[in-house]
Amino acid sequence: MRTGSQFLLIFIVGLWRSQAQIPFELNEAVEERNFMPNELSYFIDPTNTLSFIEISSPEYANRFKTHSDYHNIDFQVNAAYWIRLPIRTNSGLKKMWLLEFYDQTIDHIEAFVPISDGSYRIVHLGDQQPFSKRFFHHKNFEIQLDTQRDTLMVFYFKVQSHEFADLRIALRSVNRFVYYALNEYFLFGTFYGMIVIIALYNFLVYLAIREIKNIYYICYLLSVAGYAMSLDGIGFQYLWPDYPHWNNYAVGIFLYSLIIWALIFTRKFLSTHANAPKLDRAIKLVLIMRSFVFVTELFFFPQFLTYRNLDILPLSLIFYTGITVWRNGYKPARFFVIAYGILFTGFFLRMLVYFNVLPFTIMSHYSLHFAFVLEMLFLTFALGDRIRILKDMRDRALRRIIHQHELNMQLKDKVNRELEDKVQARTIELDHKNKELEETNQKLIQQAEKLNKINSMLDLDNWKLKSSIKEVLNERLQEKTMDYKQFKTLYPDSLACYRFLENLKWESGFKCKRCANEKYFAGATKFARRCSRCGYNESITAFTIFHGIKFPIEKAFYIAYLTVTGRRDTTLETLAGMLELGLNTVWAFKTKVNKRVAELEKKHKRPLVSRWEEVILEVNKQSQYKQQGSETVAKP
Repeated sequence: MRTGSQFLLIFIVGLWRSQAQIPFELNEAVEERNFMPNELSYFIDPTNTLSFIEISSPEYANRFKTHSDYHNIDFQVNAAYWIRLPIRTNSGLKKMWLLEFYDQTIDHIEAFVPISDGSYRIVHLGDQQPFSKRFFHHKNFEIQLDTQRDTLMVFYFKVQSHEFADLRIALRSVNRFVYYALNEYFLFGTFYGMIVIIALYNFLVYLAIREIKNIYYICYLLSVAGYAMSLDGIGFQYLWPDYPHWNNYAVGIFLYSLIIWALIFTRKFLSTHANAPKLDRAIKLVLIMRSFVFVTELFFFPQFLTYRNLDILPLSLIFYTGITVWRNGYKPARFFVIAYGILFTGFFLRMLVYFNVLPFTIMSHYSLHFAFVLEMLFLTFALGDRIRILKDMRDRALRRIIHQHELNMQLKDKVNRELEDKVQARTIELDHKNKELEETNQKLIQQAEKLNKINSMLDLDNWKLKSSIKEVLNERLQEKTMDYKQFKTLYPDSLACYRFLENLKWESGFKCKRCANEKYFAGATKFARRCSRCGYNESITAFTIFHGIKFPIEKAFYIAYLTVTGRRDTTLETLAGMLELGLNTVWAFKTKVNKRVAELEKKHKRPLVSRWEEVILEVNKQSQYKQQGSETVAKP
């Protein structure tokens, strides 16, 4: 702690130095006085190492100067600005006054306030201090003046910030401050309330029409609210008062979110993919680049997060895209262009104030807020206008469809009438043709009846002729005078042979060789029969001389016929060539037939003189079955 004599010395030195700077005379008529940066006397400490004792020493007395050519762009970040402000008061004043810093984003403010004993008290301000430590719970930084004595008070302020800081200091009476603060908070409430209402309205619209662009617009509105609250100090006062460190990131994060959602909303609202493909690709590229810059700043260069000049490029791209799409005939883009034109105007006015081209006023200071309000309103109009235009287009399309439907119905009725006339005429013609066809059909029926009678007579004659031919062939077969060509007429294929065997074996009915059952069903192979009781399967060739042969049965039939008839005019070589069989095959089967013939002659004790069919069936069927039963297993 400094001693009273030290502070007194500092106060005397301050009074001495203040003679070079005209102090402001405080009186009852003063309600408000704004000290602009070019009116203030200050000294810059680039190293931020000087103390108050050093700054208030005679060595630095003449270093405090007024810079009439000061511009906001001249502000040096991270440097310490020592501001000296002399104010003369008298004990007859009844009002109370405050000193106020407008800029809520200043990192550190050390206010050295003179007190009645001649010493100074230090008040720490800035957005790096918890909000609860402020004497006045207001978004700005205020210091109360002690005006109950006749004296010259010299105030010192040490201002230091990592980004641009507005050095303006306002002197206000308490009455003026209350009036100004209430009106300002009322306007803030109106501004943020409009954002909430517009966001809620768009959410209800989204629930009704389910278009994602309304959600994008809501995200954009919330980003605008967050960005404005970060700049105004409202966010620090109401949202994160106990986290002053967040003030270093809030502006940059919300600004990034604002730009990103503005680009996304632009793509969706203007349908740039269809209306401006090249600009759509440019917007995608800017999205990627801005995200890359944000991540780089956030993790490596956080001091550049609040650098806002670069974002004029994506906003310019959005504005240019809106103009291009509008010129291409997309009507919903008109309010969009007006909205971003107003936003650009607000940015431009704020820039002119920043460069001290325009004087500081309430309107110029909050020009960006007014621009945001008008932009949000016009964007809401744009969304509504788009819905209205789409509804009009739909209604026109419906009217065209209805009109076209009416024309189609008229055309349909006309075509139907013409078709009815044609159908009626065609029906009369068809009736006439039908009568002709009925007459012709009647004639054809009569002719068909005559042809059927003729065919019946021809079929009868043909059957008699075939029967005669078969009788002749059978007679010749019995007479043993039939050659191979004539034999094939009676037995042309295996089916004819199988049918002959079927009639020969089961002419008097089926009887199972195993259990003597007479009921059967189809067997495993064609023409085979299976016993319904024991399941014994009897093939068509079983118990015949043809059982087990490996060549076509019709050829075996002819060999058996020649063998039984005893014809000697055909040699084995000739017969094998005629039947296209091997010589050994013909010889083996012929031997089998001869053996069968010999068995029959032995049985009857005389030469075989009966029909050749007798040779086909084996001599003792029962014994043959028993012999075969040891080889064949019947299924029950």
